[in-house]
Amino acid sequence: MPCTLLSTSYLPPIEYFYHINKSDSILIEQFETFKKQSYRNRCIIYTEKGEMSLSIPVNKPNGNHTKTNEIEIAEIDNWQKNHWKAIQSAYQASPFFLYYKDDLEIFYTRKYNKLIDFNTKLLITLNELIGIEAEIVFTNDFIKPNNTGTDLRFKISPKEKPTISTFPHYTQVFSERHGFIKNLSIIDLLFNMGPETLSYLKDMELE
Repeated sequence: MPCTLLSTSYLPPIEYFYHINKSDSILIEQFETFKKQSYRNRCIIYTEKGEMSLSIPVNKPNGNHTKTNEIEIAEIDNWQKNHWKAIQSAYQASPFFLYYKDDLEIFYTRKYNKLIDFNTKLLITLNELIGIEAEIVFTNDFIKPNNTGTDLRFKISPKEKPTISTFPHYTQVFSERHGFIKNLSIIDLLFNMGPETLSYLKDMELE
């Protein structure tokens, strides 16, 4: 697959990385009008109570017309401290939490102004940890939506069913309590599967 068009995303779901791994390069949209209640500033992890949504608070300098590359991170509610505390609580018992902990915790100690910068640097780190080598580039202007399989900006969404039909089961920290939950944030897979994460992504199938 040549180039896949994606939205920026915070600790993206597993399907996001499936598509990255299948692509030679990924094109991240930065001129769209920012969408609320999406993975752009939200991720879903697996806690002792089941699914938990973590959202980065944002400021929109131009109101509802603010472009994604203009979205600022709002330094309120100690969000970095609280997000890392939730991640640590959820995954400290997973097999590979300590192995990857230092690479990810640093993102919750440094300050970032723009959401897209934070997400991109985090994405690059995640790709390196997984072993994905796809090139990351950004749009120079807004690209009109199309129905091709490579435009996934609005298809990968917590409001849409996954673009992948098969999510092989793997052992999750709280699976005995709540069962297997598919397509969570990539960190759920990474902390539980470690170096096997890339093999898992290769075993998944397009719907």
